[in-house]
Amino acid sequence: MVESNPRLQPCSATFMRIPMDNDLLTEAQALDLVYSYMTTEGGVSTTQELLDSGVVPALKGFTVRPGKVSDSIHGGRVEFTKKDGTVVEAENPRLVTRDGTPLRIMVRTQRISTHDINRGHIPFKDQILAANHNYMRRLVEPAIGTSQFDVPGLEDNDVVIAAENLQLIPIENIFRAYMATSSTSTSLYQAWKRGDTTFAGHIIPEGLVANGPLPYVMDTPSTKSEDHDVTSSAEEMIRQGDITSAQYTAIRNSGLVAFGMAAQVLRSKGIILVDTKFEHGINRAGKIVSQDEILTMDSSRFWLASDYDAQMERFNLGELDELNPKSYSKEFARGFSEGDKGYTDEQRIVIAARYVIGIQELLGKRFEPDMRPRDERVVTGLRKVVEHLAAR
Repeated sequence: MVESNPRLQPCSATFMRIPMDNDLLTEAQALDLVYSYMTTEGGVSTTQELLDSGVVPALKGFTVRPGKVSDSIHGGRVEFTKKDGTVVEAENPRLVTRDGTPLRIMVRTQRISTHDINRGHIPFKDQILAANHNYMRRLVEPAIGTSQFDVPGLEDNDVVIAAENLQLIPIENIFRAYMATSSTSTSLYQAWKRGDTTFAGHIIPEGLVANGPLPYVMDTPSTKSEDHDVTSSAEEMIRQGDITSAQYTAIRNSGLVAFGMAAQVLRSKGIILVDTKFEHGINRAGKIVSQDEILTMDSSRFWLASDYDAQMERFNLGELDELNPKSYSKEFARGFSEGDKGYTDEQRIVIAARYVIGIQELLGKRFEPDMRPRDERVVTGLRKVVEHLAAR
């Protein structure tokens, strides 16, 4: 509950902790694993370079659309703007499944960006986010659906993902249960610091504290653009024609259910779901379903519950002036960001190890990486998707 004074009541709900694998990597072991991998990682090709090489003949000649987390391969029109301002326009060959469903192939990358700046590559990040996404996708699929296909031979940590190429709904909906501190200008925290009285159509209540709980889970949509996202109310987006009233109602209601499902399961694992974003599209049957990515450490914030609860108790006793929970999300990496500089090797190791520990906490089992060279893993995945799904 949020009170009118800055001290907050501890959560009265109790949860049964789900047992975890006792053979988890320690932080020191995770650091050693990452360091060992980095000493042998060598050069890595871009997805476009792999396709241009002809190593997957069915995809030679396709233009790849790069993304922050995943590169995309699909048929038809491709248009995007590079960071240097160059506009890329291409017309890809037709790419469909054997029953004629438009196909999108996504390749997870190791890239990490903060404040819209690419900071470099984080070892294992591609595998970790793939495993993270697939676990959460299955958990919340009854609520928000999925565009993804299961491909024989591809494991949860495989970095190639196949999905229906949806008709994009050009908004993302961020659900917030806490007011997490954030340096992002479009965040609730920054609006609160500015003294704004409303945010995304919600009245900002009195008595909030940084990293404290909200009185209810807020749906805070934003428009999607290549430059930056703009937070707005649902009503304004409906007026602008970004989405219909019926579509937004469906997205909000299903998102709230999915958030609740995930929050309950994660709390039983000792993890707090702070916030997350969902993206949607319309499939071939005219149904709204979620699209990549779902409840990952890059699209969500997760806090260690035991640490947060202990801090909350001390905060309410007046022994702490602020809450500073231990985070398992990309937000942790933002603290290393400096201007437009990339991360150093030392920073990459620390960030990668935090991702390793985070995925173990989320899944409750030891992280077992695929140590093959990344190019080999990508090519193998692309070939399996083409073999099992793509029309010939």
